[in-house]
Amino acid sequence: MSKAIFNTDVLVVGELNVDLVMNGMEEYPEIGKEKLAGDMEFALGSSAAIFASNLSALNVKVAFIGKAGSDVLGQFCRNQLKSRGVDTTLIVLDESLKTGVTIALNYGEDRAMVTYQGAMKYLTIQDVPDKYLREARHLHFSSFFLQPGFKDELGKLFQIAKSYGLSTSFDPQWDPSEKWDIDLQTILPYVDIFLPNANELRALTKTGSIIEGINVLKDKAGIMAVKDGTNGALIWDGKRIFCQPAFTHNFFVDAIGAGDSFNAGFVKMFLQGKDAIECAEYASLMGALNTTEAGGTGAFVSPKQVKNSVLKKFNKNVDYV
Repeated sequence: MSKAIFNTDVLVVGELNVDLVMNGMEEYPEIGKEKLAGDMEFALGSSAAIFASNLSALNVKVAFIGKAGSDVLGQFCRNQLKSRGVDTTLIVLDESLKTGVTIALNYGEDRAMVTYQGAMKYLTIQDVPDKYLREARHLHFSSFFLQPGFKDELGKLFQIAKSYGLSTSFDPQWDPSEKWDIDLQTILPYVDIFLPNANELRALTKTGSIIEGINVLKDKAGIMAVKDGTNGALIWDGKRIFCQPAFTHNFFVDAIGAGDSFNAGFVKMFLQGKDAIECAEYASLMGALNTTEAGGTGAFVSPKQVKNSVLKKFNKNVDYV
């Protein structure tokens, strides 16, 4: 038997950038006026990278494929992932490109974001080596609309992954152009877990409610887990729709990366063979935990820290972290 190329369970393909987070905003910016933030954080950003980092903190072996500039910010992103136990072998730091940046303005539990895409625009299916894809158990992709290199190739990538026996998950994220130009008919038949939020699902399906959106897509997708903030999540498990309530707490800092942490929790439990109910409950708990620390990865330093934080803040003993 040939030796495995690298030791991973989940291969994450996606965008890589830093977050500059302004917390404690009393008002949103206005043209010609200056506003103040109560605090500032500089952290690893991007849906895919936050997912990878936090999934690794849940004791899952993760490798990341992405592209950044060969600059201070790109090196910071790679080092942050590496420090959390993520395999960064396949991250490309390109000297001709700049690393992307997202500026996030937090106002209460809401936020506004501005993103410079940078190197993430140039990631393509050619950057996903076939020999590495064969070694993984699961493929995750996020932020379709920020990565034009996959516009016509994402369905093909998922199809290849399924042909190798991998399970798959997909979080489309928001479309800054709001055109929602994506061929879900081609992509979703090869997706085991579809993970949009409520606004994204309504926009993608041109419907007015989560239920309507699920009904439009339920015959095309496997599991759908639709995140809806403090309202919890609605889950389609292939047979029925059920609601997973949000976990409430008194430790709220910001919601950056909460959806990505939900995704990480869901995928972790899915890989353990749990049913959709157990996956959704753990995912909701991880999403809530995310909001108790600043930035997308602050609440997910290590498996021990996650377990202790869940016990302290939610009075739950999660032996399966």
